Formats: sequence, C-alpha cells, structure tokens
Amino acid sequence: MKSFPWSLVLYILTSFALARASPRPPSTSARMSYNTNNPLPQRLASSQELAMLEQDVEDYNAQWVATAPDAIAAISKRRLICLPLDERFDPPMGVFSHGHVQTGDKMSIPKSFWQAIQLSQAEVPWLMQVSRVEGVTGPRVEVSETYAAAQLEKLVGGPLDFRAPSNYCFLPWWMMRALGLQPRDVVEVKLATTVPPGSAAQLRPHSSKFAKEIANPQAVLETELKHYSALTRGSTIAFDYNGQRYWFDVVDLRSAPRGEKVPMCKVQDCDIATEFLPAKDSMKKPKKK
Repeated sequence: MKSFPWSLVLYILTSFALARASPRPPSTSARMSYNTNNPLPQRLASSQELAMLEQDVEDYNAQWVATAPDAIAAISKRRLICLPLDERFDPPMGVFSHGHVQTGDKMSIPKSFWQAIQLSQAEVPWLMQVSRVEGVTGPRVEVSETYAAAQLEKLVGGPLDFRAPSNYCFLPWWMMRALGLQPRDVVEVKLATTVPPGSAAQLRPHSSKFAKEIANPQAVLETELKHYSALTRGSTIAFDYNGQRYWFDVVDLRSAPRGEKVPMCKVQDCDIATEFLPAKDSMKKPKKK
C-alpha cells in the first residue's frame, strides 16, 4: 500500500501561500529570486525560509507586546517584512493619492497602527518611521545616485492604508532604495509623533529640464509636494508631470518656527518655503586625479 503523499500536500499549500504574496521584481539576489520553474526542492526550501522569517518576526513582536511599558507603546512599533508597493495598491480614482503610489510617501501597514493612532490620539498628519535594524535587516543594496542621494538608516512617511498582513509592510520603491532594502528584508516601523513641522526645504532637481520644460515649476512643486506628508533629508523623491518623471534630492530641511536644521520635518498642513538648488546635471563633476 502506497503512503499518503504528504510532501505533495505541503507543496500545494506553500505554493498557494506564495501566490497570495505580493510579487517581487526579478533580481539576482537569493532573497528576491523566485522562479516558478525551479525544481520542487528549491521551491520547498524557499517556502520554509519564508515561514521561518515570518515566525521570527511574529515572535519578536509578541515579545515586544508582552514587555512594552504601556498599551500605546505595545501597538506603536513592529518589526515587519517589507515588500514594494505596486499599482494594485493605487486608490480608486477620486481618492487624493490616486496615481501617486510611487510619487508620494504613503505605505501600506498593518491595522495595529490604526489602533495605535486612535489610542494615542496622534495628530494629523500621521507619520511612520521606517528603520533598518542592525544585525537583522539584510545587507544594504547598492543603488545608483539617480535613485538615492544618500544611504539612509531611517526615514519617515505616511500611511496609504492599514490593510497589510500583520507581519508585512509595503513601501514605495524610492523608500526601499533610500534604505538599501530588498523585498523580504525586515525593518522596524513605529508611529512617529515628534517630527517637527517644516518651515523651509531645499531640493535639487536631477535634471535641468524640470525648469525648462515646465512653465511654472514652483507651482508644480507645491502641488506635487501635497502627496508627501513629510520629508527626510538625504532622500531622493519623485514627481510626475505631463507623463515625465522628475527626481529631486532633499538637501536641507528647516523646522518651524525657529528655522533649525532637522533630519525630518512635516510638509502636510505646513507653510513651508521651497527652494530649488542648481540641477545635478548642471553641476561640474570633480576631476579624477
């Protein structure tokens, strides 16, 4: 009598679980690679690796909840497995963030953060700080200066929705590049309540075409900045206009009302003065010795 094919059952269940996860763009990295043509043992190994990663994250979060100093702290911070946002997260037409999944600072996070916002009575704009975790997050991915002006350890953004699974968050690609992340890297996400309001921001366009091709670039900038709840110095953000994507480095930020230099500041609901620096492509590159 033949034994029951438990390995086949396990393969079907793990394949179904992976099919429900957000797809990842192709990469040579082992953490990113997933080929449906892989032999069964490799697919099973990938499923086991993901299950162990999810369990590690779940165990850490459970320990944090049990040892947190108070009820608000217990639900205001999580370690999460990050995946990139894609157009399936785009809100319906008529919703403010429609069409700005990659040209805004909004992320999809678990519903526990909505509970934290309600319990703490956090003020609008609600902000989340996303950080690399030393010894836990995977090795930093090297990214072209086109997409990341600096190698950041943390940055801040707002919630797109609270629909992500409990162990996951979904970030715009520019955030993942700024933090040097790959899909399935583990990050720390926490409710940020101490980010100051901004009074001034200096942005450096990557291309001088931005000022040449747009009649009123300052007005366009002010309009597009509305899709960012906050800014982080050293990040590289994007705007779309007339079918063209323009990149900007966030060079300097000042807080209100004293004008102090800060690493992060709120943009939403702030009277913030923006200044364009000379475009990156117009700057003289240092001569190689």
